[in-house]
Amino acid sequence: MTRGAGLCAGLLGLLLVALPVLGSSAVLPVYAVNAAGQVMCFALLAMSVDLMWGSAGVLSLGHGLFFALGGYIAAMHLLRTAFAATGVLPDFLLFMGQAGFPAWWAFADSPWLSVLAVLAVPAAVAFVFGYVSFRSRVNGVYFSIITQALTYTAMLLIFRNDTGFGGNNGMTGFHGIAGLAAGSTRYAVLLATLATAAVLLATLATAAVLLALLGGRALLATRFGRLLTAIRDDEPRLRFLGYETLWLKLAAWCLSASVAAVAGALYVPQVGIINPGLLDPALSLEVAVWVAVGGRGGLIGAILGAVLINLLKFWLAGAAPDLWLFVLSLLVLGVVLALPNGLLDARNRSRSWMTGLAVRLPGQVRP
Repeated sequence: MTRGAGLCAGLLGLLLVALPVLGSSAVLPVYAVNAAGQVMCFALLAMSVDLMWGSAGVLSLGHGLFFALGGYIAAMHLLRTAFAATGVLPDFLLFMGQAGFPAWWAFADSPWLSVLAVLAVPAAVAFVFGYVSFRSRVNGVYFSIITQALTYTAMLLIFRNDTGFGGNNGMTGFHGIAGLAAGSTRYAVLLATLATAAVLLATLATAAVLLALLGGRALLATRFGRLLTAIRDDEPRLRFLGYETLWLKLAAWCLSASVAAVAGALYVPQVGIINPGLLDPALSLEVAVWVAVGGRGGLIGAILGAVLINLLKFWLAGAAPDLWLFVLSLLVLGVVLALPNGLLDARNRSRSWMTGLAVRLPGQVRP
């Protein structure tokens, strides 16, 4: 493991320990713990994009689809849990005049089947789409546009009220979060329960990022990871050498989809609602910006970009919400013009600049 990866893993481990201690003792307010958990979910989502873009050179502008699928499956389980505790159907089903949940929601009663669905359903969707695309050798900007179109199509579908996903109003009313009941009417008990749930969810999100970083770095160091790098650098030559790149890209693509879905499943309980807005192509574009700003390849830049940009976004949302899009545009322009590989390239650029300055100083002997 490189020094940068070790430092990143150490900081994540420190946060993993600090969140339960500081959050449970009320040193950190609930909103700060919740913000940290959301940022960790975004970091995990950015890592899933970097796995394909940074390692295999395949840019997806539609990972919001897998993020939303994981979120919707988590919401379905939470609503089934809430119904078992209260006996009250969700508002969107009452609005549609339904007497019960759709039959295909039955799996959501089981937490283990729900976890399996979070991993398997997005991977299955990714497999079908990826097989058709990669087998037809759709690459580059064409693949990116198709992924964006797929996400937009899914958003239009889920906007319909008769699909069983809550329509444009989405799903909310999660009375049980991460196994912690939130049905008390006493304010102090309710506040303590929500704080405990926020700490647990933020800790789980941080643990998922740390696990994905360690597992992803180990995977990229294997022969499979080296082959993904070869696909990024020169896929036709790799095919000429006898490797079937279809299955290599497909395996990475499905793994990337599952990681994005886990991020969505951890994100939705923290915000307490999910709607088709998660499928807005703007979110998928923004994720690509996080990775580009942080730096592609190695997964560290994805974490760095997602954390820095989202912390800045949270701050500007309260201080100057109208400036956010301008700030984001300036960040993109700065990266494109000065740091082609994002913030990870800053150290190399500064070292090169200092070396050039030393060579140009008077009295220095050039080699």
